[in-house]
Amino acid sequence: MPETQKLSKDEFFAKVKLVPKVELHIHCEAVITIQTVKKLYEKAFNEKMPKEEESSLFSFSDLNGFIKSFLKVQSYFTDISDFDLLFLDIADYLEENNIVYCEMFFSPSAFLKKGFSFEEIAGSLVKNIEKLEKETGRKLRILFDVSRTFGRENAENNLDLVSKYKNDYFLGIGLGGTEASGPAKDFTHPFERARSLGFHAVAHAGEDVGPESVWDTVKLLKAERIGHGISSIQDEKLVKYLSEHKIPLEICVSSNTFTKKLVSRAEDHPVRAFYDAGIPITIATDDPAFFFTTLLNEYWILYTKINFTMEEILDLIANGFRLSFLTEKEKDVYLEKMKQVISAAGL
Repeated sequence: MPETQKLSKDEFFAKVKLVPKVELHIHCEAVITIQTVKKLYEKAFNEKMPKEEESSLFSFSDLNGFIKSFLKVQSYFTDISDFDLLFLDIADYLEENNIVYCEMFFSPSAFLKKGFSFEEIAGSLVKNIEKLEKETGRKLRILFDVSRTFGRENAENNLDLVSKYKNDYFLGIGLGGTEASGPAKDFTHPFERARSLGFHAVAHAGEDVGPESVWDTVKLLKAERIGHGISSIQDEKLVKYLSEHKIPLEICVSSNTFTKKLVSRAEDHPVRAFYDAGIPITIATDDPAFFFTTLLNEYWILYTKINFTMEEILDLIANGFRLSFLTEKEKDVYLEKMKQVISAAGL
């Protein structure tokens, strides 16, 4: 398609939705709809959610404010059956964006502190993942966020639990939470252990702290993918290192502009520079309910505000499969299907 013939928003969404997609950086609890939040609140407090409570959930101006809101939503869960409601929202989200494979973060720490049993949590996740795949054919796998927010000892305990209930649906660990107060160097041991146990390991870095955080995450944690990593743009040597060593960045444009730590406009986001530098990039939403976005919308932002062509958009979609933890055989099958859809859609 000639570059002068830009698609309208409706055309873009209709065509790109047809293409099977992957999402690799998204948090389970942040796919929740406001309708489900209200149900959980009413169940927890036996009253309807006040308007001011609802509005405050989505009123934050930085990463720390977002984390507080995220933890508040988690606090509304009072029973293991509440995860069934969450997975209804997850199923709808995957369907709406035609995501056929997803590696999703789940953060157990707050639930465990509330008295939830990890055995019950793990059982609920497996039950809902199997139900999702049986009913829709869409696959979901879990990366457990061992969490900076609650410290290294908590991370070690989370890893102990994950390893005890290891199965084909639980891929490994991630490191999210408050980056500034939980530096990567504090978590080298749980990451070493995770790798020795055969788990994959990824980590958020360079979202709220400078490029030194990304360096430590790469060198000390040996993370297989970096969540965000946008402060890498401040260090030319780091950009070159990421490109030469093909270390993937999970880019979430709306999330980064919403928290406004390093960029406040999509047009200023370094994703274009990263892509042009040859760094492997995958596009994701992070927390779609909190940042009022979808995966389709993230691609639309790239197309309209950051000068990505349709050919490049399709390359980024393919990257989702390439950079996933699927087997090479599974990747080939999905990529062939994607190729067939693109040809049929005339993209």
